Amino acid sequence: MSIYREYDIRGIYEKELNEESVTKIGYALASKINGEYVAVGYDARSHSPILFEYLVAGLNAGGKKVLDMGLVPTPVNYFTNYQEWDGIVPAASVMITGSHNPSEYNGFKITVDKAPFFGEDIYALGRECETMQMPPKVQRDVKKIEAKERYIDFMVNEFQHLKGMQTKIVYDCGNGVAGVVLPEIFEKLGLHVKGIYVEPDGTFPNHHPDPSVEENLKDVKALLEKEGDIAFAYDGDADRIAVLTHKNNIKGDMMALLYAMKMDKPTVVGEVKCSQVMYDELERRGAKAVMYKTGHSNLKVKMKEINADLACEVSGHVFFKNRYFGYDDAIYATLRMLELINDGIDLDAELAKLPKVYSTEEIKVETTEAQKFKIIEKVKELLQNPPADFPRIKDMIDVDGVRINFEKGWGLVRASNTTPVLVTRFESTDKEEAKRYETAINDLISKAKESL
Repeated sequence: MSIYREYDIRGIYEKELNEESVTKIGYALASKINGEYVAVGYDARSHSPILFEYLVAGLNAGGKKVLDMGLVPTPVNYFTNYQEWDGIVPAASVMITGSHNPSEYNGFKITVDKAPFFGEDIYALGRECETMQMPPKVQRDVKKIEAKERYIDFMVNEFQHLKGMQTKIVYDCGNGVAGVVLPEIFEKLGLHVKGIYVEPDGTFPNHHPDPSVEENLKDVKALLEKEGDIAFAYDGDADRIAVLTHKNNIKGDMMALLYAMKMDKPTVVGEVKCSQVMYDELERRGAKAVMYKTGHSNLKVKMKEINADLACEVSGHVFFKNRYFGYDDAIYATLRMLELINDGIDLDAELAKLPKVYSTEEIKVETTEAQKFKIIEKVKELLQNPPADFPRIKDMIDVDGVRINFEKGWGLVRASNTTPVLVTRFESTDKEEAKRYETAINDLISKAKESL
């Protein structure tokens, strides 16, 4: 059951994701889909095409026909749900990807009726697969679609106004699947670009495909220093982006502030790890800012519920409903960032105007799957009667773990939905205070652990 996660299914090829388990997943999933066709694509990992065949066997056995989009980024997979293919609109899509995990991992991101299939739906699917017999073999029913080509044409058409832009762009695909669409989009728009690690290679020979880790940005930073005005980097399946200038590594919450500049009083959804600066600045501008749970599936659902224009995660998932379809797409986010520059916005100057705060990166505290949520509950209990020397609490938000607002900043502790860790983050207008919040909350976590 450990492969069935909050937002997707993820495990190690052969050991956990093999012919039996994946065929069963396809068969069980087929019964959750109202409609005939399921669009399926896959990332650059060597075992992705093999898992594709196992999944197809299960979907076909469950009475579904498959639209095969081949090797594509995750956003192209989402895009297929909003298109007609010879009169066919897919009832669901599945992306076979291990995202930014090491090369032995793979998994499935599922969309049903244009909405993420996640949480209890995934756990229930897992329980069903655990008790299921191997599905019968039936005739293969697969139809090829030109998803990648349609997506490229859409992007080029949407961003015609960037043609002739003189900005020198450098980018790092991390040997992930951004490389199957991005160079062609740039070329058709006539942009000045230089890319590294563009060729998809599921062994990720140059660096781990996770742009939220500073170490993985060394090469693109060096290229930016020598040859670029702006740099972009992507994760393994191209649904997360890093944006780098000569002065800043712009995190997802600050990207949202920049994107929102060109929207008229937008509604923006952020997650609990986003800076208070983002929420305050959006409200100051007359926008509506909503704090919600971490996780790409959670944010997509919340966006739809409140008809938001934009959403973001600090890690670089950016979701546009404004002029787009409401899912996280690092390729589209790249072009929208270039659009800001093309419109004369100086990214560094805009960021320099914001209040100065001291923020930690995400700090992970090791624990176990069994303990992590219990620790959070115990921390909440301890916060009801904190120690005498604890920083003064203004209020608390418990939409996802607990975010404690202090007089000069905030601290967060939440349980990761995908790994056996607690995630903490701290921010203050005063560097010493940020450290004080970190120490105080870590002490509470230690007390909570000891009491269990």
